[in-house]
Amino acid sequence: MKLATFNINGINGRLANLLRWLEEAQPDVVCLQETKVIDERFPFEALERAGYGAVARGQKSHHGVALLARGAEPVVTRRRLPGDASDAEARYIEAAVAGVLVGCLYLPNGNPWPGPRFDYKQAWFERFNAHAAALLASGHPVALAGDYNVVPTDADIYNPASWRTNALLQPEPRASYAELLAQGWTDALATLYPGRPQWTFWTNIRQRWANDKGMRIDHILLSPDLAERLKAGGVDREPRGEPGASDHAPVWVAVNLRSPSPSSRKAAKRAVRDLGRA
Repeated sequence: MKLATFNINGINGRLANLLRWLEEAQPDVVCLQETKVIDERFPFEALERAGYGAVARGQKSHHGVALLARGAEPVVTRRRLPGDASDAEARYIEAAVAGVLVGCLYLPNGNPWPGPRFDYKQAWFERFNAHAAALLASGHPVALAGDYNVVPTDADIYNPASWRTNALLQPEPRASYAELLAQGWTDALATLYPGRPQWTFWTNIRQRWANDKGMRIDHILLSPDLAERLKAGGVDREPRGEPGASDHAPVWVAVNLRSPSPSSRKAAKRAVRDLGRA
């Protein structure tokens, strides 16, 4: 399975870019963030013509997440992050594809720091970590992919000094990310490229893309059974250089999936059903 995450930053305005990348990269599963469109205007038909089934949770002009599967329909287990029924922002969707449970997330940016948006970021992160722990305890193969809006270490950004007052580098979200890894999740790109951080985001100001001054904020975390089958991964930089591109680049990993036995398929279905009720 080739699984990818891509902050598209407005799916309808960048649909041509997305479709071109899908045709070239041929990912099996794609997590999208910042679709910025209500569900009624999501391009389901265009994606279907490209060979992808899709599920989405949208929001007008802001946020929005979606999950695509090549030649299949994702089986939705969640359309929002549990823990706060009053949270109306479209930032999480979860579905099963080919025996793998995939959580697609768009973690709050948190700027300006300090302030209410940063407090919301940390509250959301706390809820996410609690849900991640429950997913891990389920024993089901799980991938958590998306725009985490956290630079895990100073090595994951071209120049941390100029970003010290930004929410992405604050100690609290970094600690929350470290807590995720301590649960037993594997940061796929960090594992594949030790000591060689792969940028996934370049701001549009001050020629940061042209000068390759980026940072790593889009991550794919794998449960232990998927992590041991991790074979490859990387960042597709070409879409970032296209006209009208998103300020993020797609991130992908490839894992070898075992052919499930009938008993394991039944167990997987039970796990998905139970997680959907949780």
